[in-house]
Amino acid sequence: CVCVWCCRVHVCTRTFPRYAGGGGLLQQCFLEYGRYRGLIQNERKGALVSVGTGDVTAYALESIEPRGKLFVGPGAKAYNGMIVGEHSREEDLEVNPVKGKQLTNIRAVGKDEFVRLTPPLLVSLDWALSYVKDDEMIELTPSSIRLRKRELDPARRRADMRKKKVQK
Repeated sequence: CVCVWCCRVHVCTRTFPRYAGGGGLLQQCFLEYGRYRGLIQNERKGALVSVGTGDVTAYALESIEPRGKLFVGPGAKAYNGMIVGEHSREEDLEVNPVKGKQLTNIRAVGKDEFVRLTPPLLVSLDWALSYVKDDEMIELTPSSIRLRKRELDPARRRADMRKKKVQK
């Protein structure tokens, strides 16, 4: 027997605070007991996958941020296949978070503006365990928790996706 709530409690309590940014209020009330309905599906979009290796720059994140929610901030280390954010659409998107700004000798007033970014989402171990898909892995180090694709090479990842589409 399973308790039925007005919202799927596990999903709401895990994702609501992250997407409300601390500005929301979640209220729960018991509705009824019911039969077990199976596992709760992982309701998530695609991933923003890094195709560059090096230090993440604010300049690159400025163009990536409108495409989804970021898990890394400027100055973090990134490598090929690392998941740097959640895409706003269903499919994965390859991005270059280490792209630097091209410097020129020509200066213009207002050209070099200060980059404002929203703070990245903090990744905890329990959240990462419920977030990953079958083709992704969690990387634990004493200083950080990172998400990455199982296959780091972008060409092999695309070939594997094509094989899965043909098999379906």
